[in-house]
Amino acid sequence: MSFTPPRRYWLTGAGNGIGASLAEEILKSGAHLAVSSRSVAPLKVLSQRYPGQVLVVAGDLTNSQTVREIGEQIAEEWGALDTVILNAGTCEYVDVQQFDASIVEHVVRTNLLASSFCIQAALPLLRAGTAPYLVGVASSVTYLPLPRSEAHGTSKPGLRYLFESSRIDLAPDGIEVTVVSPGFVETPLTAQNSPTPLGWPVDKAARHIFAELKDRPLEIAFPALFMADLWPLSKPPHRANLAIGKRMVRSNPPIKDQP
Repeated sequence: MSFTPPRRYWLTGAGNGIGASLAEEILKSGAHLAVSSRSVAPLKVLSQRYPGQVLVVAGDLTNSQTVREIGEQIAEEWGALDTVILNAGTCEYVDVQQFDASIVEHVVRTNLLASSFCIQAALPLLRAGTAPYLVGVASSVTYLPLPRSEAHGTSKPGLRYLFESSRIDLAPDGIEVTVVSPGFVETPLTAQNSPTPLGWPVDKAARHIFAELKDRPLEIAFPALFMADLWPLSKPPHRANLAIGKRMVRSNPPIKDQP
């Protein structure tokens, strides 16, 4: 009987929200999983619950040197990766009456530039892997402008373009690419918004994503009615009254990249 080695994953943003629930789904399948987030504690808990399956590679992914070191650590431990899921991201809302460009800088760095750093570190490992697969978590808001979303809405279309362009260029290497576009999911980032009837519990979202990834579609977008629900928000009569426009305060200032 032939032995099939466990599939090797790298998942970013694994400390909470969709990432934490997606990590559970991956590990329950018996795969090996490298997990990244700024917070080490939840990753260590995960490694204790799934002994021998988890490689903790925590760090600030907005720092290119840190990401290079994470890639080197994975290479030293496993030699290759089979699937990379870039899920880490943030969301902050902009008040145009007191426009703060540092918010845009911070969100673009966290959502877009950090993903490019991770792709650079991951590609050599994917090329050495089995049936290599690259997955990027974008957002359904890329289809429609929303109030106070100047920062988040700028970063996510860029992220989508990064992955869809990479899909074309990576095809000769046999690396398949999927873009995940969730709507409102009940995570810490969306907790400050008003409840939406189309919001999905985070566990349900993670199960849906993991199930869909088996078929390697070009895109996973859910829920199906999300855009219809969002359309009225794109042209509201009183934007200032929308909960989606509330300012989200970050805990750390923008982080400059280190050469």
